[in-house]
Amino acid sequence: MKTKLTQILNINYPIIQAPMFLVSNTSMVIEAMESGIAGCIPALNYRTLPELRNAIKELKSAKVTGGAFGFNLIVNKSNIKYKEQLQVLCEEGCDFIITSLGSPEETIREAHAVGIKVFCDVTDLHFARKVEQLGADAAIAVNNQAGGHRGNLSPEDLIKQLKKELTIPIISAGGVGCKADIDKILGYGADGVSVGSPFIASVEANVTQEYKQACVDYGENDIVVTERISGTPCTVINTPYVQKIGTKSPWIERLLNKNRKLKKWVKMLRFYIGMKATEKAALKATYKTVWVAGPSIEHTTSILPVKDIIKKLTN
Repeated sequence: MKTKLTQILNINYPIIQAPMFLVSNTSMVIEAMESGIAGCIPALNYRTLPELRNAIKELKSAKVTGGAFGFNLIVNKSNIKYKEQLQVLCEEGCDFIITSLGSPEETIREAHAVGIKVFCDVTDLHFARKVEQLGADAAIAVNNQAGGHRGNLSPEDLIKQLKKELTIPIISAGGVGCKADIDKILGYGADGVSVGSPFIASVEANVTQEYKQACVDYGENDIVVTERISGTPCTVINTPYVQKIGTKSPWIERLLNKNRKLKKWVKMLRFYIGMKATEKAALKATYKTVWVAGPSIEHTTSILPVKDIIKKLTN
C-alpha cells in the first residue's frame, strides 16, 4: 500500500490514526507506530505544556522505523493555548502537525523552519487551494462521513474535486471502518486516509467502557448531527439524552449569532461549554451523555486492541 503519504511519513500503510479529543493518547499512537501507520493526538488533550512536552518525549523514545507521530492544533482564537502549543511542538519535534479551524499560515511557517510537515483540514476546494498556496504538505479532506466536525461533500466528490485541482497529497477523513473502505477511498484518488471512530472502541483508549460499548452497540443509522457541542455541526450517537435535548442550538444562541459583534464571543463560549460536556461524557458515564462518533462505527463489533483494529483495516 505505497502512496505519497507512506513516502512522506515513511510508514507501511497510508493510514493516520486520527486525532480525537479526549480519546487519543500516547499508548494508542505507540501501538499505531508499531503497526506501521501514523498516529496523531490533539494538543488540547494535555492540560499543561509540560504534559504536552512529556508526551512528545515519550513518543520520540518509543518511535520505531516505519512509524510516525504528530499532533493536531486548533489554530483559531477559540484555542488560547495555540501559540504556546505550537512553540512546544517546534522545540521538541514531531513528524507532522494537523491544523484545524483556522488559518494554518503561522503553523506552516514555524513548523517548516524546524522540518515538521503540516497537513491542513479542509472541507472544500476553496480552502484547499488556500492551504496549498500557503505551503501545506497535504490536505486532510474532511467529508460528510467524518466523525465529529464533518464536511458537506461525499468522500468521492471531495476527493475528485481536490485531485483535479491540487498538486499536494490528499488524505481523506471520514467513512473508513474496514479495508474495503480504504480500497474504495484510494480508488477515488486519495493518497491516504485518516481514521478515527473505529479506534474509540480500543483497549488503549482512556474513555469509559460505556462510550466504547456504545460504539459497538450503535451503528451508522444511529449517528446524528448536532449544533450543541461547539456551535458547528458535529456528529454524535443518537442516545436517549440527545433525542431529549435536540440537535439545534438554543434559540437565544441562534439570535446572538446574528449579531456580528457578538458572534465570535458566542462561538467561543459554545465551544468551551461543548468541550466540557464532551469531556464529562467521555470520562464519566451519566444519563446526560453525548458521545461523539462517526458512521464508520457500523463496522465496530467488539472492543479490541489497537493492533487488531489496524489488522482489520489492512488485511
